[in-house]
Amino acid sequence: MAVRPGLWPALLGIALASWLHGSGAQQSATVANPVPGANPDLLPHFLVEPEDVYIVKNKPVLLVCKALPATQIFFKCNGEWVRQVDHVIERSTDDSSDLRKNFEQEPLAKEVSLEQGIVLPCRPPEGIPPAEVEWLRNEDLVDPSLDPNVYITREHSLVVRQARLADTANYTCVAKNIVARRRSASAAVIVYVNGGWSTWTEWSVCSASCGRGWQKRSRSCTNPAPLNGGAFCEGQNVQKTACATLCPVDGSWSPWSKWSACGLDCTHWRSRECSDPAPRNGGEECRGTDLDTRNCTSDLCVHTASRPEDVALYVGLIAVAVCLLLLLLVLILVYCRKKEGLDSDVADSSILTSGFQPVSIKPSKADNPHLLTIQPDLSTTTTTCQGSLCPRQDGTSPKFQLANGHLLSPLSGGRHTLHHSSPTSEAEDFVSRLSTQNYFRSLPRGTSNMTYGTFNFLGGRLMIPNTGISLLIPPDAIPRGKIYEIYLTLHKPEDVRLPLAGCQTLLSPIVSCGPPGVLLTRPVILAMDHCGEPCPESWSLRLKKQSCEGSWEDVLHLGEEAPSHLYYCQLEAGACYVFTEQLGRFALVGEALSVAATKRLKLLLFAPVACTSLEYNIRVYCLHDTHDALKEVVQLEKQLGGQLIQEPRVLHFKDSYHNLRLSIHDVPSSLWKSKLLVSYQEIPFYHIWNGTQQYLHCAFTLERVSPSTSDLACKVWVWQVEGDGQSFNINFNITKDTRFAELLALESEGGVPALVGPSAFKIPFLIRQKIITSLDPPCSRGADWRTLAQKLHLDSHLSFFASKPSPTAMILNLWEARHFPNGNLSQLAAAVAGLGQPDAGLFTVSEAEC
Repeated sequence: MAVRPGLWPALLGIALASWLHGSGAQQSATVANPVPGANPDLLPHFLVEPEDVYIVKNKPVLLVCKALPATQIFFKCNGEWVRQVDHVIERSTDDSSDLRKNFEQEPLAKEVSLEQGIVLPCRPPEGIPPAEVEWLRNEDLVDPSLDPNVYITREHSLVVRQARLADTANYTCVAKNIVARRRSASAAVIVYVNGGWSTWTEWSVCSASCGRGWQKRSRSCTNPAPLNGGAFCEGQNVQKTACATLCPVDGSWSPWSKWSACGLDCTHWRSRECSDPAPRNGGEECRGTDLDTRNCTSDLCVHTASRPEDVALYVGLIAVAVCLLLLLLVLILVYCRKKEGLDSDVADSSILTSGFQPVSIKPSKADNPHLLTIQPDLSTTTTTCQGSLCPRQDGTSPKFQLANGHLLSPLSGGRHTLHHSSPTSEAEDFVSRLSTQNYFRSLPRGTSNMTYGTFNFLGGRLMIPNTGISLLIPPDAIPRGKIYEIYLTLHKPEDVRLPLAGCQTLLSPIVSCGPPGVLLTRPVILAMDHCGEPCPESWSLRLKKQSCEGSWEDVLHLGEEAPSHLYYCQLEAGACYVFTEQLGRFALVGEALSVAATKRLKLLLFAPVACTSLEYNIRVYCLHDTHDALKEVVQLEKQLGGQLIQEPRVLHFKDSYHNLRLSIHDVPSSLWKSKLLVSYQEIPFYHIWNGTQQYLHCAFTLERVSPSTSDLACKVWVWQVEGDGQSFNINFNITKDTRFAELLALESEGGVPALVGPSAFKIPFLIRQKIITSLDPPCSRGADWRTLAQKLHLDSHLSFFASKPSPTAMILNLWEARHFPNGNLSQLAAAVAGLGQPDAGLFTVSEAEC
């Protein structure tokens, strides 16, 4: 500001005041138009303030004052305002002196794991001069010179080399220049820690001090523990494995031997051994002596030789014994002749070739009033099964009228079969008669899963259609002269309490055949499906049988069968064939020996046939891979109005304690909306592994956006955690697509559920007898039943077949059980003919003989 000449009096006073130093003269400048309550950073401030000067007379002085931002500057001289016209103001517009309010890029919140790098970008607002950037952590200044783990880049980004827990904070970017100071929005940085497993503990002591048991080990998610929302450890915290401890067996004495002959010293002795059983695995030895000696003549020992009268006595005793033995042989021969005469009256060639005839073939002989003939009315001439659980039927009790009733109806070819087409009243009558016994009170009261028939020595077959369950009664299994009423029943697991110990699992349906207690002279064969993957190293398989008192017991340990045992089992990939001479209730149970043990699960996808609402349900069933389980689900879905929408798949479910998960994916959001609130559904491991729960399934509910939507395309995944899995690609029209319905068309299993006599067997009776007669005797060239077993891949059961009176009959019975009704007789005939028998041509099976 230049002082004009007309201002001399005023300036003189200023000069004097300045020169007098404290005379009270003051000069000041004031910036106009302050904004009340404004941010101090935005208020005008002086860039240059007036300096003290000395005034020389007759010479002007220049006081310079500069303020920013401002539009007007005022001066006071000795407390009085200087008029605007008395000083010069130079206004200038400087666009470079500014700082905008908004950041070009602000830092964003982040979640990072421990020791991971952090980069927080910050681009300050434009300003002139350019703004300087600094960072605040929880309102404290971040100084890279004090923390080597942190630095600021040229682009003003804050970088943390390795995240630490202490780095969890709110970070703010601050930009400032001479004009203003700006703050960005705070960014929250969270440093989390994912959980980690600790090391496994040592295996625990085996749960069983003797025999098979379990041991486990554990770990915890503490290395490190999850923090600040970090993920929990994946996997199981407990592992189990099978263990076996050898049981100590204490020794026990065998029975005493017979006393020895009296010695010359008037004593005799007997001995025993510590072998019943012998001590093993650390068991205790037998206590006591193994030799016992006694006096044998009561001190009257005579050492003379035998006298002649003693020899005569011994000879007389021997002669009497021989006579008694001859008399016994004569009686046996007479009994056998009478029995053969009885058999010839009941069966002749017409029965063997034409089947079971429901009328009498020959009249009773007058000299044999007890001869059993097959009369039209069996209620007055037939003796039924005898035993503690099946009382003798008399003439007043109800019976099947085989000749006059409708159970027997003629078939083509002169055969007669026993049909399971009786009226409901007769079926209910049969069940009511069985239910009078205590053992039968748990039998199903309906007839859909039950079949029955009346059989004699010619044998027959019972089948429950579409379940894979059948009972083969071979010829001569029922004693001649007996007629039994036999049933076959499939039970639902929830109706029968089957106790499962430890990690045992039910692998087959629970099946009853009876009545129990009947006398059988040959083993019958019970066939049923199972869902286990047979592997001796992975499974311990046992056949359980329920006693008449209701308790279950192990009657057979597969792989440890004794040839002379009452039970035997042929185990195949999907079925088992049980030889038994005692009828009852059976189930196949498995216990996993390792994690490799697996069960086969059948996966089925069903959906409604007609969809009348916007909602559409997809039901995914996970059931045992057996025919009976499939039949139950198909019948249930028919009642619900469902249809199959994908081809069934098989999943191998491991004994790994992991659950089964199900999820749906790739649902088109423009047409459908999933109502599932979680990413997947789960079926607990024990619900599947136990095997006693039916209809296990999960449902996925979809909602159509429009009622006109009919095309559905999505994926359904089913998998076991850390195990096998299956994926279904669904692509069909929900209103008219039925291409998968035919996959569940139930096939007929040999026609009627009950077949009696030769019609129940593929091999004609006469040819069967020829094969048995030719192959049972041992042959030096090996052309006997052993070679036939090898050709039919049954050579692993040679010891069992050899223990039976007719090994060939056992082989043919098993072939009948495995191949009915679709067995290839030509292949069997070729196997028999290839044995090299001289009369092999007799075994050729023609169509006429079939």
